[in-house]
Amino acid sequence: MERLASVCLSDVLNPTLMFQHIGRDLPSSIVVFLVALPLCLGIALASGAAPIAGLIAGIIGGIIVAPISGSHVGVSGPAAGLAVIVYDGIQEVGFEAFLLAVVIGGLAQLVLGIARAGIIGKYFPASVIQGMLAAIGIIIFIKQIPHGLGYAGAEGTTKADKVFDVLLLLGDNLAYAAPTAMTVTAVSLGILLLWETSFMKAQSFTKVLSGSLVAVLAGVVVNLLTKSGAGALTAKQLVDVPTGHAANGIDPTAWGSLLTFPDFSAIGDSAIWVLGATIAVVASLETLLCVEATDKLDPQKRVTPTNRELLAQGVGNTVSGLIGGLPITQVIVRSSANIQTGNATKMSAILHGAWLMVFFLLAPTLLTYIPLGSLAAVLFVVGYKLAKPANFKKMFDSGMAVFIPFVVTILAIVFIDLLKGLGIGLVVALIAGRVLPAKGEA
Repeated sequence: MERLASVCLSDVLNPTLMFQHIGRDLPSSIVVFLVALPLCLGIALASGAAPIAGLIAGIIGGIIVAPISGSHVGVSGPAAGLAVIVYDGIQEVGFEAFLLAVVIGGLAQLVLGIARAGIIGKYFPASVIQGMLAAIGIIIFIKQIPHGLGYAGAEGTTKADKVFDVLLLLGDNLAYAAPTAMTVTAVSLGILLLWETSFMKAQSFTKVLSGSLVAVLAGVVVNLLTKSGAGALTAKQLVDVPTGHAANGIDPTAWGSLLTFPDFSAIGDSAIWVLGATIAVVASLETLLCVEATDKLDPQKRVTPTNRELLAQGVGNTVSGLIGGLPITQVIVRSSANIQTGNATKMSAILHGAWLMVFFLLAPTLLTYIPLGSLAAVLFVVGYKLAKPANFKKMFDSGMAVFIPFVVTILAIVFIDLLKGLGIGLVVALIAGRVLPAKGEA
């Protein structure tokens, strides 16, 4: 443990190591910042939390997790894979008590790291993990429908909280739909789909201007063009973040009001401990999956120490929970952007967190021009990618021993909840592995 701490400190405190490749890390950090900003806001929206909670998590993922992490390419922040847990947790216990669960989850990750449990991801059935991610994608996609239609901004109405309530109340969603909000969603979604084409991916400027950023900027333009008309977006259809702290510039005395602190009086509630354990398990699995993917993408083929990564994520989640942020994992979208723009070291991830912090502290008013419809469009694409048909085909082609646990996990999570769904999926995977033949067997 002492050796690990000394390695972490040597990475962070040695200016020569930190700035040796700043010529490559600085441009990458700006690109990652531009990718992360709309995702931090969007994931907060999907989680039912205030936008500032997503920004805090993104900042911590950069300036706290990255220095401790052993990954030179991984970028951490709020993740779509935790959105369902966060949403249900906040609805069940309230935001302040939920923050306590995040702290507990972070401390549990520290224990996992010290216990050298970084190898656990290799023994967790891939069918269950993929089923979990697909179910989360389905839930995220469906629950963005009201925001995409502008229903969440309708006065005197209540947005449906449960997945199937959204579908059952689709008529109400359409009845309260706002034309301008739908225009924002359609334009943003069109841009995102355009950015996914092979032609656009081949363009060099798309490495700097991510589809999500352009979609958000397009939504801002539509908002400004319609601001003075009868169809102007309401405050409830726009991002809402505190802005008063920016009036005095860089004034640390005004920053305390931006933070929300855990409700430690809920420490005796068993639901908080279950929620904390769930966050620790799912966040750790998602991080380890991302580590495995980013190591393969790293041009230098460096290997991330997984136990150290769990320690870094544990510190990050503990701090995030203490000051009002969402749970954190290493995230493939931001990490991929980091790699594709040619970063050299973890300094790019650290700087992206610094840019998030500077932007929010000095120019938060700009965020209030962003329509929720643009963020919904971003989340439609995120949800689709997690549950795209190609993943179902891949699981099916792997044989019934893989496909059945995959489908059961999805159904259990969507119809029941994530923790019970994971448990059911694990049991089915164990039974299927013994009873059903693997692919290629008679």
